[in-house]
Amino acid sequence: MASVPTFSKVGYTAWQNHKNCNENVRLCNLRSLKIGIFQKRVKSEIRKLVIRAVATKPELDFSDPDWKRKIQEDFERRYNLPHIRDVIHVEPRPTTFSLKARIPIGDGNGSLINRWNGYVHDDDRALLKVIKFASPNSAGAECVDPDCSFIEQWVHRAGPRKMIYYEPSRVKAAIVTCGGLCPGLNDVIRQIVFTLEKYGVKNIAGIPFGYRGFTEKGLSEIPLSRHVVQNINLEGGSFLGVSRGAASTTDIVDSIQGRGIDMLFVLGGDGTHAGANAIHEECRKRKLKVSVVGVPKTIDNDILLMDKTFGFDTAVEAAQKAINSAYIEAQSAFHGIGLVKLMGRTSGFIAMHASLSSGQIDVCLIPEVPFNLDGESGVLAHLEQLIEKKGFAMICVAEGAGQELLEKSNSTDASGNVVLSDIGVHLQQQIKRHFKEKGLYADVKYIDPTYMVRAVRANASDAILCTVLGQNAVHGAFAGFSGITTGTCNTHYVYLPITEVIMSTRHVDPNSRMWHRCLTSTGQPDFL
Repeated sequence: MASVPTFSKVGYTAWQNHKNCNENVRLCNLRSLKIGIFQKRVKSEIRKLVIRAVATKPELDFSDPDWKRKIQEDFERRYNLPHIRDVIHVEPRPTTFSLKARIPIGDGNGSLINRWNGYVHDDDRALLKVIKFASPNSAGAECVDPDCSFIEQWVHRAGPRKMIYYEPSRVKAAIVTCGGLCPGLNDVIRQIVFTLEKYGVKNIAGIPFGYRGFTEKGLSEIPLSRHVVQNINLEGGSFLGVSRGAASTTDIVDSIQGRGIDMLFVLGGDGTHAGANAIHEECRKRKLKVSVVGVPKTIDNDILLMDKTFGFDTAVEAAQKAINSAYIEAQSAFHGIGLVKLMGRTSGFIAMHASLSSGQIDVCLIPEVPFNLDGESGVLAHLEQLIEKKGFAMICVAEGAGQELLEKSNSTDASGNVVLSDIGVHLQQQIKRHFKEKGLYADVKYIDPTYMVRAVRANASDAILCTVLGQNAVHGAFAGFSGITTGTCNTHYVYLPITEVIMSTRHVDPNSRMWHRCLTSTGQPDFL
């Protein structure tokens, strides 16, 4: 009998890290890392969290002819969307969201047909993984069995349904934005309000300053309408305000009940989504007819399963200005070294994409790839060579990179995230020290554009993404789903259970084609 170890997720193993939790453990950030279960191993140098594997299945029996079907059935079970009818009896009604064919639809023989209506069927699915890898050694391969068999994994398609589970005129909807700022927050808020009104909802409230707004004295709801939010997308930030940390789930749901909220739209990252899922579960426990729907927001692009989160494209674009400024400074100085620190606590997507798009970076350092500063193969020796060859050098570093080289802070922020030591300042100091010891001159130009990147208005790409995500969030709530989030998988808009999204954090794969492309662009060696 051929078998290999496996875990609770096909192709992934999830770990949860709870640090500095208050009485509501579920509202803490869930930080975890993913690995493939075939020919993958956890590298301690790039894993920043204390992790514990939880095996729920002892083995996969590949001699069983039905092994693939069983995996697919398990996937379908886990990705089945929670619905309000799971806990209460509720009858659907025809939607009030009108969609009509803009041009006559024919059957090919000149006759008009009346089949098109533009609505999404509940059984519509999108394929989560689309590449069939021929070998476990292929770039980016995540194989379940030694033959790297292709296993179909279908997720629910997002969009308006023909039947809905709420009476729009009686609905009170609320929107809350949590965590840090991110380009596109106002765009999502705006589209949620527009779409709610399209359904016929009159009572829409904004909850100020994150989850804090549910319980903090002196913070009142902000009435929202098309007139109020019409132009908020022209500015960065959040019209509703943001904050980290929160009250207990019980207090928040008490507030939801007291306010008579039927739909709650939560904009935030994985920690915020963990809180949204806790609220969803408490509402189910109380058998409340409340739909809790998330919209994934993170500048770091580190939400599992998503092609891309809103704000990421804008962040990469904004980072170009900082990189270009550092480049001009470095090129104009004698032995100039431009150093730019970008966001990315545990994932280096911004630094990698910014380095690729700028074409000006010589060294890109990210959390997922360990490196040495000193020694013949270290970063500092490479900088010497760059100065000798072309007279200047450019470095882009993610904020979470090289933390093992720094003294740990042992403190956390209000969301439970470990406060990182400043790798940018450390690099600046070490570069100056190294060149001074070598008797060489170096002029280091250090730029940290963190808050400038976070606070800008969404660019065109993100604005479109935010528009569709905001609309789909409302469609999902009216369809009766709860405990879900909306995003893009393989370019298609889908709904996913929050439980699956928060189980793991998305990371740059050091063996991926994209990271190899970045190395080709920068020309940097392995700094080990």
